[in-house]
Amino acid sequence: MRIVNIIILYNQDYSKVLMCLRQKNPYKGLYNFVGGKLEGNETRLESAYRELHEETGISPNQVELKEAMSFVYHHLDYELFIAMGSVDEKTKVVSEKHPLEWIDVTENFEDRSRFAGDGNIQHMLDVLKYNEFNFD
Repeated sequence: MRIVNIIILYNQDYSKVLMCLRQKNPYKGLYNFVGGKLEGNETRLESAYRELHEETGISPNQVELKEAMSFVYHHLDYELFIAMGSVDEKTKVVSEKHPLEWIDVTENFEDRSRFAGDGNIQHMLDVLKYNEFNFD
């Protein structure tokens, strides 16, 4: 099964999320969370930390990521793993390929003309909000 991760990274008061503006397909020209593919014998969290560092410059000692949820698409033999964490919005971020931007969580993430994920971004943020970020 192919495993892909995304990282939902909040600012400290959980009012914004860090997103990238995709410069290539899929979802070229749309905002999406940072993430990527699991490589080799990495765990899901190891892969998330690696991708976060590659795409933003944020190192593992600057953030604690927690496993949030997974979606398995059996007919595609594909799993989407979601990790989440928070950092100070003043934490320096460095774009790898896709420009990065802090976006307010009150945005309409179901707007497919602006956001990737086929409407799933809003669902993920709603689930995390509903559970009040309790991932202990």
